[in-house]
Amino acid sequence: MILLPGLLFILWGEPARCLEEGGGFEFNGDIRQFAVSNNTVYIATEEKLYQLNHDLTLVRSLTQRGILVGAEQVEYSKFDRVSETEKWNATFSVNILLPFVEDDSLISCGMTEECGYCELLDLKNISNVRYKEHVQVGPPWHSRASVSFLVNVETRTKTDTYILAAIQQYEDKSTKTKCSIESDTVNFYNTNNGQNGGIFSSNGELDNAAIKHEGSVEFVDGFQINSTIYLFSNVPSKDKRNKVRLIWLEGKTDKAQTVKSLRGATLSISGGAESDSRLLASSVIPGGPPVLWSGVFSADGGQTNTELVVFDISPDLTGDPDVDPDFCSSCRSDKPKYPKTLKPKKVLFRQNYMTSVLAVRQKAWVVFFIGTGDGQLIKLAVDKDYHTTCPRVLYRANDDRQVFPKMQLDQVDRKHVYVPFKNQMKRVPVSKCSTYTNVQDCWSAQDPYCVWCGSKRSCTFEDECQDSDWLSIPDDSQQTMVSYKVVKDSTGQITVIIQTHATVGQKALSNFACQFSANSHELCNTENRRPQFPRCTCILKNSTLPAEGLPVTVKIRLGTTQLLEQLKISNCADIRGQQTPALCRRCIEAGCGWSKNGCSWGNRGEGNDSVCQTEESGMNFSRPEISSISPSVVSFYGRNYAMLSGRNLAAVTRVRIQADMDCTPQETPVWSNTGVDLTFHIPRTDNKGVVIVCVVLPDGSCHGNAKITYRSLPSCTNITPSSTWISGKRKITVIGSHLEFVEGVLHSHALHEVRLPRNNTSQNLIYDTPAAGNYRESFTSSVFLKVANETLDCSTTITYYPDPEFTSFTSTRTGDDVRITIEKKADKLEMTLGELSVWGVQEGEQFPCIMEAKKTSNETDLFICEIQGTPDVEFQHLTIKYGDKTVRLGPPSLLHQILLILRILLIPCIPVVLVIICRWQKKLTAEMNKI
Repeated sequence: MILLPGLLFILWGEPARCLEEGGGFEFNGDIRQFAVSNNTVYIATEEKLYQLNHDLTLVRSLTQRGILVGAEQVEYSKFDRVSETEKWNATFSVNILLPFVEDDSLISCGMTEECGYCELLDLKNISNVRYKEHVQVGPPWHSRASVSFLVNVETRTKTDTYILAAIQQYEDKSTKTKCSIESDTVNFYNTNNGQNGGIFSSNGELDNAAIKHEGSVEFVDGFQINSTIYLFSNVPSKDKRNKVRLIWLEGKTDKAQTVKSLRGATLSISGGAESDSRLLASSVIPGGPPVLWSGVFSADGGQTNTELVVFDISPDLTGDPDVDPDFCSSCRSDKPKYPKTLKPKKVLFRQNYMTSVLAVRQKAWVVFFIGTGDGQLIKLAVDKDYHTTCPRVLYRANDDRQVFPKMQLDQVDRKHVYVPFKNQMKRVPVSKCSTYTNVQDCWSAQDPYCVWCGSKRSCTFEDECQDSDWLSIPDDSQQTMVSYKVVKDSTGQITVIIQTHATVGQKALSNFACQFSANSHELCNTENRRPQFPRCTCILKNSTLPAEGLPVTVKIRLGTTQLLEQLKISNCADIRGQQTPALCRRCIEAGCGWSKNGCSWGNRGEGNDSVCQTEESGMNFSRPEISSISPSVVSFYGRNYAMLSGRNLAAVTRVRIQADMDCTPQETPVWSNTGVDLTFHIPRTDNKGVVIVCVVLPDGSCHGNAKITYRSLPSCTNITPSSTWISGKRKITVIGSHLEFVEGVLHSHALHEVRLPRNNTSQNLIYDTPAAGNYRESFTSSVFLKVANETLDCSTTITYYPDPEFTSFTSTRTGDDVRITIEKKADKLEMTLGELSVWGVQEGEQFPCIMEAKKTSNETDLFICEIQGTPDVEFQHLTIKYGDKTVRLGPPSLLHQILLILRILLIPCIPVVLVIICRWQKKLTAEMNKI
């Protein structure tokens, strides 16, 4: 083929790009595709292609435009011909962006106008074009909704690499374009000219290698593990309910045989073969077998109710190939009605508006990075038994920018995640280990990436600890770093067993020791066994324990790190009383066990304090009920003085706020309480989303199940009017988002004066400006929004000008009404009719003047109002009020009244009058010259 010349132009200087602080890059346009390869990140926006280093510093960027001069330069063997005179200068929109590392090339395919176009670029320098062709690979329209990746197919002698392109398909929309024939649903394309049919060809050895589907289908993700190819999609059924489908393909022999190996299954989170669930994002879990995979599902088909679910998707290749009810290569009429159904192993996490997921294996843990529709990146660690740690927010946008469905790990250091937003890429650290300042905090973070480095005495990544003197969390989820229990055997001997819950380096493992001590006497028998990590024991010399308990200090050495635990050992049989949550917790904290019979020795009952939650309160309080909380929607900065209403609230001492699966609920005290209403502060949080609210009684029990929703911070994009008078109290409208959360407005010149909103909605806020104090000349004041205990910058400012100066007025009677014309010096305030209140005053009585019109010239502003139904009197003066100021204005002199009336009458005729005067002056000058 004769190829399209000159598609890419290099832009070395790009004024609109921005490398952000904290690891981010902002682009000129919206991100369409992005890919990561070794130490490079490639970004395709609407018009540009970027090559960035792994730290998101710019290497080069290109403007992508297709230029075609004369159709004779292009041979279309399979496409409709373009007219001889047609010229192209169209944006090249990228739908496929694939780094082909083995070939040192970057595959870029998409659309120019209505035709497909592909290029092979140099992987290290995208300005070098190795090959280019007009060919349709991927979706035949400007769409991000497609899945493409490279697959390897094993032949008898070698391994061939192909492009797999799965196209979103609409039941009522053709995939044929101006330059291409109808596209199949899933196609395999060559990556080099040595393959049958040449580069970008979809031909197989004997026929077209493609998978077909009738009706609509939306592809979500795909990848290859060993020789098996996995492809995920949403398929609406005839009753409009959605099926989530998985396709398995065997990458063997050639691409034609690969598509014929098709087998499939339905993924169901409801337990049935079909449900209204929908797959939003996907990530394979590294490791295996088995092949574990995580998916973000919408439980009801919408965007709000989302779940993170784990499946075992190990391929089932036992059935007949190519007989799937939804997809086929050699399609037959005798297809089965229902495919195999896979059910989830575990629902890990529920969070509204999840949009993306990335799974990474770290030691024995799997760490999930979860993106949301309101701009959060959440980290969730899961142990081998699918127990989760507390979810933590790694990044939180102030606004509601959605995280795109696909995220990637930095391949260089594996310590950062690339998080794409609309026109921005963030590089977010996978952990904040350095923020934890002691061994307890480092362990309590429950972060598989973090270790406590004994030689550095700091919390850090394991590869940053130079020796093996470190400790971190164990392979399974635990609540405490050190636990203990007190057991009693049949002979009456009492033993204290200390258990450390940690993973340690070799140096810490070889230097493990425990030391027990009590204030009054020697505690342990001398024949105690030598401690063996992670356990050490103390057989008590005296089997009789004091009724008040025996304080014990345990020093634990792990390498150079020492742990200190203060225990209080009690006779478990002496802990008696009504079985309440308080008694249960006292029993567990003493190292004893709890059962239905009450407190017993640690080897005879349950030692987990979660058992205490099932016990009823023993205190004589009426059960509180919550009917409402106002406000119930706040920003993540919280809110001061919220009101909770309900019944039986008199004994409530605290309000507890707990997010879904949050291990550390927040509690806030009650400020006032009437029994039916109480006030409290809604605390700030790291998370956006819904939290559960209950009220706490003195015994620690919590009652109620109300909800508070945390959302993004307010922002302001415009202020109107953008000026005010120095005396203040001009009504200003702030335009932006989430403005209903604003509790006050501040100005930089009067930070002590909080202006309360007159009215505020999500997009508008109205308030009155503060006065300028001692200022007399014009100046600019910055605007701030007060949210709870924080102050936010507003992106715009307000200019203060001197107060408007009213000079005079005239009155004209028309029947029973009086028409008033007020003259004001011209200024930059752009005062409106609605901002003035005017009264005519006669002998102390005020008559309201209804504002009707405003006329403006270079020197004066004229405001016209009418006093209706007045007696036949002349007004001695006017009272004019604007903002917070009242002005008394007397009548003008007779001459001034005449000039003012003439000015009103002549304003529309001024241009004509000026022309007449000018011509008359020229004529007079000419006649004088003749003389």
